[in-house]
Amino acid sequence: MAVLFSSLLELLPSIVNKIKESDKKEVILSILNGVIGDYLEEKNNPLQLGMEFRSQSKSVQLNAKSLKENFPNNSGKIILMIHGSCMSSLQWTRNNHNHGEILANDLIKTLLYLNYNSGRHISTNGKNLNKLLKTLSKNWPVPIKEIAIIAHSMGGLVTRSTLHYAKKQNQNWAKSLKKVVFLGTPHHGSPIEKIGNYLDLVLATVPYAKPFAKLGKIRSADVTDLRYGNIIDKDWKNKNRFELKSDERQTIQLPKEIEFYAIAGVLSNKLNNLLGGSLVDLKSALGKHKNP
Repeated sequence: MAVLFSSLLELLPSIVNKIKESDKKEVILSILNGVIGDYLEEKNNPLQLGMEFRSQSKSVQLNAKSLKENFPNNSGKIILMIHGSCMSSLQWTRNNHNHGEILANDLIKTLLYLNYNSGRHISTNGKNLNKLLKTLSKNWPVPIKEIAIIAHSMGGLVTRSTLHYAKKQNQNWAKSLKKVVFLGTPHHGSPIEKIGNYLDLVLATVPYAKPFAKLGKIRSADVTDLRYGNIIDKDWKNKNRFELKSDERQTIQLPKEIEFYAIAGVLSNKLNNLLGGSLVDLKSALGKHKNP
């Protein structure tokens, strides 16, 4: 099975490159990276995505000259949009309404999008984003007065991880972060991944189903991080991420000097709620836990 999987991956670059529509190609790459992004990185596969800031769908170089050319008129106030698992920076637009652009125009702020490989560990992406924000802050054309982050789903966990490492290193950019809005972020994990973890165990105990149990382990590092909401290295390092066990993550409090907002919803239709709404349950999205 591993040989077959590797063979398929070798064929994928040529298949994806034949797709002429750039937006469609990016969506496919984002999904692929969300599912097996850690594996693509490990094998140095050309389909792996790097982390970068974007403006108007284009990559932004973080040197002083490029930033000045890309953002000649700005007030030093930034809105950063961070997408969720298996998504890309292009997917903030729905029915020709770009949420980031509308917010930036209404609030008179400079708009940036983050695009990244959502298949890597959340803490790995968190540390990487911390480095990028440090460089951005250093080379921004004017002093940064304020940063606001709008983070969807897993993007909220990446944000919390980034902030943890920035505070640990006393990074200046974090002092400019004033507001964070979480959109359906699974702060205490996602039921879907927990079900997937139980599925691994059940399949492995049934003799005829054992070969299929390996399929469950294709899930990328970020997906298994979603089981309980791991955001730092200690939550997963030197542990078997597919092993069925209780919540062992570290408790990371939100800094009091930053305003945090959580937006979440449920579907009223019971069947739809069972199929889609359980991806992030309401308590997890609002950060509510039996242990205060």
